[in-house]
Amino acid sequence: MDIDLTLHEARVIGTMIEKEITTPEQYPLSLNALTNGCNQKTNREPVLNLDEETVQQTLDSLERKYLVSEKAGYSSRVPKYKHRFCNTEFGPLKFTEQELGIVCVLLLRGPQTPGELRTRTNRLCRFTDVHEVEAVLRRLMERDDGPFVAMLPREAGKRESRYAHLFSGEVRTEDHPSSGPADVAISEDEGMHEIAASISELRREVSQLRGRLERLESRLATGEPD
Repeated sequence: MDIDLTLHEARVIGTMIEKEITTPEQYPLSLNALTNGCNQKTNREPVLNLDEETVQQTLDSLERKYLVSEKAGYSSRVPKYKHRFCNTEFGPLKFTEQELGIVCVLLLRGPQTPGELRTRTNRLCRFTDVHEVEAVLRRLMERDDGPFVAMLPREAGKRESRYAHLFSGEVRTEDHPSSGPADVAISEDEGMHEIAASISELRREVSQLRGRLERLESRLATGEPD
């Protein structure tokens, strides 16, 4: 595997994968939508505050690596972007739905335990239990074209080891300190918080879509060109 992503590149790719799955009607993404997605306050670790210029520079870098392409839509004058990272006709990297869900969350949130991954992939794929998550993680570690994931040394006082993606090179534990409480897997309260945050984000995206639809209807009614 010869992919080596910076933090900003990983955030852009992870955001594109997430939005492609959760809001396909808005995908490919404009620069503005991608910037907003990268800077979300929920489902992101660390939370970033990137400006559009930085995101554009990151897109340019990813285009040179053939991991992103610009798609000019006939119905929009705004350039839009889509990833070529995986599951496309342009490259050999293919993931199952569950594998992709895990990779996406690891790109967006850094190292995670299997319990955290089960909860935090709920909008991307479905797992019946933590054992199924662990089985998919093993596949990602053992694939012939990988490995794509590594298990980090278990931290003192913790019951679960965390897993990290390998798309940014070798992972050093000191670069990814755990923010969770000791000896506790992800709690039901945290899981409900994650679901509530996802619902809030969906409502925001629906509100944006409703505004765009109303503006389009207004233009059509008045005969104003778009």
